[in-house]
This record gives sequence, structure tokens and C-alpha cells, in this order.
Amino acid sequence: MQAFVVAVLVAGCFVYALWTLGPKAPRQRLALALLKWPLPALLQKPLSAAARMQGGCGCDGCDQPSALKPAAGKGAVTGAGTAEAQYKPVTFVRKP
Repeated sequence: MQAFVVAVLVAGCFVYALWTLGPKAPRQRLALALLKWPLPALLQKPLSAAARMQGGCGCDGCDQPSALKPAAGKGAVTGAGTAEAQYKPVTFVRKP
């Protein structure tokens, strides 16, 4: 009986680690496939959240250039001889 309990715990830990550390695309496909089955509400909520995940880095709004402009406030230097900082958003290219 002890070996059975240990096997179930090890299998559960393996599935958790695979789900947490695995790539997002297979996790999303698996979540969509599992949502077609009649599952308890305890499992449906995290699976639906995983199915709705967006790709990318998970950064909300950091790629908007308006948020990256430096603010001209107290202590800002303006005039001739001043170079303004140029901020460019990071772009990721996914090759097919």
C-alpha cells in the first residue's frame, strides 16, 4: 500500500512539474482538449485560464511606445546640446 501511495504522489508531482515548466502552446492545446470532457468545477477553472493564455512574454502593455517616453518634469534639461533618449520596444520574431 505504501508503494502505491508513493507512486501516486510521484506521478502527481511529475504531472505538476510538466504542466508548470512545459511550453505554453502544448499546455494550451491540452487544456482545450481536456475542457471537452465533463470535469469537476475545481479543474475547469484553471484549465479554462490556461486555454485563454496569450502568447508572448506576459508583459501587459510594455510594448506600447507611449509608455516608454521619458517624462519632462522637474529637473528635466531642455535646449541645445541635449540629446533625448531614444526608447525602442523589444520585438520578438517567431520563425515558422
